[in-house]
Amino acid sequence: MKKSANSIFTRRKFITTSAISAGGLVLLSRSSFASGLSAQKQYTVQQVMDLIMKEGNLSPIPNTVDTLKSGDASQVVTGIVTTMFATVAVIEQAAKLNANFIIAHEPTFYNHTDNPEWVKDNAIVEQKQALLKKHNITVWRFHDYCHSLNPDAVEYGVIKKLKWLPYFKAGSPTLTIPSVSLQQLVQHLKTSLGIAHLRVIGDLKQNCSRITLLPGAPGGKMQVGFAVSDKPDVLICGEVSEWETAEYIRDAYLLGVNISLIILGHALSEEPGMEYFVDWLQPKLTDVKVTHIKSGDPFTWL
Repeated sequence: MKKSANSIFTRRKFITTSAISAGGLVLLSRSSFASGLSAQKQYTVQQVMDLIMKEGNLSPIPNTVDTLKSGDASQVVTGIVTTMFATVAVIEQAAKLNANFIIAHEPTFYNHTDNPEWVKDNAIVEQKQALLKKHNITVWRFHDYCHSLNPDAVEYGVIKKLKWLPYFKAGSPTLTIPSVSLQQLVQHLKTSLGIAHLRVIGDLKQNCSRITLLPGAPGGKMQVGFAVSDKPDVLICGEVSEWETAEYIRDAYLLGVNISLIILGHALSEEPGMEYFVDWLQPKLTDVKVTHIKSGDPFTWL
């Protein structure tokens, strides 16, 4: 039997009224959310930085290099990208993702303090500044504070990527893993971290168990200091000053010390830390999409 329009309207009104009286407001609010009527929470760049400081239990660091390199702290964030270096390619990819806030671990303008006048009249710096302005992207360097998290986000991210968390002790760069040959260790590093080529000093048949891992570029004094104090079988570094750490390890090896050196490359050694930072930040910032973009290895190996 065909129902009249009036009876259908009456029945729908009854169902809606009954739903509300039975707690159906929850269902209606979900329906409103699904139709886009419930707006997401918005954050400014400053609010995101403040959240990171609060959630990381971080205190302000005097004279930190972790400052804005472009943009405005009052800008509303449409999306966040984490990376090692805010390269031209990373900036373009961020723009395609509609992400206007880049959190980069290392400098954007080729020197530690990001001084645009480091080399005067630099057309590349000017073009990069113009590109950031074109896409309305704010860049914040997250270096000192990243390493100040507990545990250090870079160190933890690399250890996690290498599947060495069972052997990890926060606050110590040295850990003991099941014994493998130096050759096997090199292959594990290449496969786990996605590195095509590594530089090595040592005997590839050497048994390795005690590892000191120092991503990035902490400097020769710290690298050699841990080589002396922790007596690792292998010192794994991001990058070295070749006249310092590399020459020390070479002479130590030639003098009969059971020690080898593996150089990962600066960017590739710390990239897993900025990748892990997405896992750290996203649950604390549910209304803004956080994405990691690899800046990658700048070198082509021939």
